[in-house]
Amino acid sequence: MSVSDEQHHRHQRQQQQPAGVGNVTRRPNVVLIVTDQHRPDHTGFGGHPLVETPHLDRIAAAGTVFDRAYVSNPICMPNRSTIMTGRVPSVHGVRFNGISLDWGANTFVRVLREAGYRTGLVGKSHLQNMGHLGGLTESFFSTPGDSVRDPWPDGWNLQEDAARHRAELVEVWPDFYGFDHVELVVDHSDGGGGHYHQWLVAQGVDPATMLGAEHALERVDCGWDQIRKPALPEELYPTSYVRDRAVAFLDSAAATAAGADATEPFFLQVSFPDPHHPFTPPGRYYHRYDPADVTLPATFHDPHDHAMPHISQMAKFRGRQTPGLSVAPFAPNERQLREAMAKELGMIAMIDDAVGDVLAALDRSGLVDDTIVVFTSDHGDMFGDHGLLLKATLHYTGCVRVPLVISRPTDVAAGRAGARSSSLVGSLDLAQTMLDLCGLPEYHGMQGASLVPVLDDPSVVVHDRVLVEEDEMFDLYGTGHNFRMRTIITDAGRLSRYHGAEMGEVYDHGVDPGELENRWADPAGSPGRALRAELHEAMAEEFVRVADESPKPTHFA
Repeated sequence: MSVSDEQHHRHQRQQQQPAGVGNVTRRPNVVLIVTDQHRPDHTGFGGHPLVETPHLDRIAAAGTVFDRAYVSNPICMPNRSTIMTGRVPSVHGVRFNGISLDWGANTFVRVLREAGYRTGLVGKSHLQNMGHLGGLTESFFSTPGDSVRDPWPDGWNLQEDAARHRAELVEVWPDFYGFDHVELVVDHSDGGGGHYHQWLVAQGVDPATMLGAEHALERVDCGWDQIRKPALPEELYPTSYVRDRAVAFLDSAAATAAGADATEPFFLQVSFPDPHHPFTPPGRYYHRYDPADVTLPATFHDPHDHAMPHISQMAKFRGRQTPGLSVAPFAPNERQLREAMAKELGMIAMIDDAVGDVLAALDRSGLVDDTIVVFTSDHGDMFGDHGLLLKATLHYTGCVRVPLVISRPTDVAAGRAGARSSSLVGSLDLAQTMLDLCGLPEYHGMQGASLVPVLDDPSVVVHDRVLVEEDEMFDLYGTGHNFRMRTIITDAGRLSRYHGAEMGEVYDHGVDPGELENRWADPAGSPGRALRAELHEAMAEEFVRVADESPKPTHFA
């Protein structure tokens, strides 16, 4: 979007403000930092013994760490859409990767924009399809057409299409789910595209000679092709692009705050595509950590005696991922895991350095005392837990728990800095929390809860259960149904059901926090069977609770 276009839309937003908004009392700024496929224990504040994340640790030390934050779906697009809307995937409609978030969906960012916020997104969005494997997707469905007709103008769901971004500088439509300023990185690691692709071209770089596995400077010969040193130098790697564009946004916001629009707050999402695989840290980050120093997780040698069939099948073929499916989970051997984690930690260290530069820009801006900083990720990764790697069709803690830190400028003065909460919370709560932090009301149909009461008192409980959904396009068990999995997590444990499968999962977290003993098949009258019934009841109650309530009625009839 051009500067003049952005100024025009800013003026429109200010004209739409309710009385007293943006012109009397300045609302807080917000910087939301999002990583991709990042476990909370792969940070310094999360307790990892190797990785150094002093800047993420700084955010944690100034705010509240939520140690039990769970996703609504452990896959990118569904959970990113939940973060934006405050609605579960089965309600907002992005059930799996491949369904763009409806152009008419309300988001907390749209509410901020309408209240006078300058809104920016730098980095990965993944609210729309990236344009991969459309033919394969179609092959999963035998019936033509769909139950819903698309009412939106042609091209609405092509804003993140990788091929378009390679061919031209894509002008993202105004109000991109609430964002006016959008600079995208599409895809991951050394295969990034989007506006980043055209930025490389503007730097005098031919992306065709730098991006991808074929140009790697080094490879790890371990029987898995997702670990390499990219041809991209550090300064041209996607993490550096996200950092530089975020700093530019903050510098512009500082200039705005010093001028005529001094009361206009901003919301900036700084969204890093890493440390999602392929594991490709550039330059000095590639050898930052030694694979020999990586410790295997305590559950790496899980025998999976009572595991779901697809999990025990992975374990039988340790060291071999399904050919052609680099996104599919598998059971790595010890060397593969050590090499992957060493390189992933290098990617995290680079992200942390970039976060440090973003925080430095915020410090320079003079706005740090007016700015809330939030850090989270879209989902986790098994990373050796239970002898597995990556994600999908797995609801172990490694995949469904994410880092979540919220730091308010007032926390230090109030003596709340460095707090930790063990309350059950989730990605579903972020949208309402953002609106509450900015003094704005939630909209009808939101399904989470504001976490502001927990920020004020970390012992406050806002949920006694968390629902995790996952749908996939394929029929995993030969039941005639697309894969569908639902999980409920409470203080007592976890239950997971699979559509069409007789078997499921029940774990008693009181005695088995590592989830090694599946109690699903315990006999009637046993504690395991009683827990199964208790968790089933909690799941049924949550299904009733998250039924869609929008659109709200306007008349009886």
